[in-house]
Amino acid sequence: RQGKYEEAEAMNRRALDGKEKVLGKEHPSTLTSVYSLANLLHEQKRYEAASELYQRASSGYRVILGQSHPTTIACDNSYCSMRREMGIVGALGGAK
Repeated sequence: RQGKYEEAEAMNRRALDGKEKVLGKEHPSTLTSVYSLANLLHEQKRYEAASELYQRASSGYRVILGQSHPTTIACDNSYCSMRREMGIVGALGGAK
């Protein structure tokens, strides 16, 4: 199973790198790749790395799509779910 995670992570990182170069770091498609990678790392309980990516995706979505957009809300919900797993409750740090 770990091999599949490693393969998926490598694929996600390549996709993210390509989108950042072609579309820019704040393009919605790039942010979706950031969010996908955060979810993958979250599944592996790699919380610190996932947290940074969730925050990046959430901040970008808020600027590009708005705070009440379903994608922004879904990202925030995923981040909150991970924080609960970590035993952290309260407002999101970094997601404004």
